[in-house]
Amino acid sequence: MTILIRIYVGVVFLVEGILKFTRPEKLGTGRFDKAGIPAPGFFAPLTGVFEVVCGILLLVGLLTRLAAVPMIVDMVCALLITKLPILWGGAPLFGGESGWGDFLHESRVDLAQLCGSLFLLIAGAGSYSIDARLERNAISTSMPGGSVRLWPRSGHRSRKGTGPYVRH
Repeated sequence: MTILIRIYVGVVFLVEGILKFTRPEKLGTGRFDKAGIPAPGFFAPLTGVFEVVCGILLLVGLLTRLAAVPMIVDMVCALLITKLPILWGGAPLFGGESGWGDFLHESRVDLAQLCGSLFLLIAGAGSYSIDARLERNAISTSMPGGSVRLWPRSGHRSRKGTGPYVRH
């Protein structure tokens, strides 16, 4: 079921990255400037590029663990810079909002993206991914004779459909 998390996290990052370019005043440079982020003309497009590229990598499951790292940094920064000030009522993007309730409400997508990215960093891309296919190919070419053993030496079969002992 890792694919569901990959799809959700990847689509949200991809769309948010694109929106930083298509709606710069509201979601890109203008938002970064209003939030007080230094050099918004540099950091908004940089963040947008990372979100688009890493979103695509997460969607297809290529370099998944590597792609999750900048997205974790992205979400931690978003939470610290734009959402944490809500707790004491000093968030430039969220005037009039304060306290834990408002913080949790405004942070829900950032927290979901952070948790999804952390999950993908730990668990990897899952079976239905380019990463898994590359790993299967690497295992099959590293075996003597270039083929995968159907059973481990101990004589026990691996779980159905997984592991290095199943021919794909």
